Amino acid sequence: MKRELITDAVLVSNYIEGSENALATLIERHKQKIYSFIYSKVYDRDVTEDIFQDTFIKVIRTLKLGKYNEEGKFLPWVMRIAHNLVIDHFRKSNRMPKFDNTDEFNIFSVISDSSLNAEKTLIKNQVENDVKRLIEELPEDQKQVLVMRMYKDMSFKEISENTGVSINTALGRMRYALINLRKVIEKHNIILTN
Repeated sequence: MKRELITDAVLVSNYIEGSENALATLIERHKQKIYSFIYSKVYDRDVTEDIFQDTFIKVIRTLKLGKYNEEGKFLPWVMRIAHNLVIDHFRKSNRMPKFDNTDEFNIFSVISDSSLNAEKTLIKNQVENDVKRLIEELPEDQKQVLVMRMYKDMSFKEISENTGVSINTALGRMRYALINLRKVIEKHNIILTN
């Protein structure tokens, strides 16, 4: 039987039953589409390679744990995994603010109040540049805290030590910076979407 005639679903179940070749066939069959999709989002070969590898590590782990139940939809399932890993990459590389116990201080809540789907959370260079430009319009003390937190990945303790204000004051400035950033975005009538 030719490899092309074997469905993804059959290959998946063959792999689960122990056939390593079945997985190799699946990867070979969909490699170009998945790789191209990842590259179209990150525009970096090394990052694409890493995310591609991570995608299949996750696929293998899920299959080995017997948690795969999307028979007949292997490619869309793998694409969803790749897509989520791309989003994770952007979240890490853009050093999103890390606030505990509340979603209120998530950068995406500043950009838009509506719930954003996964596609829109991919921060493109243009959007990032717009946000940096808007940050320049903030009062100096708020801008300082926001930049230290978002772009230098400093803790509020470090920000407090660097600015000579209490942690609570630093938190307050961050909060007002985010509120004012939202106002600036609305003032300029900017819609940050994909």
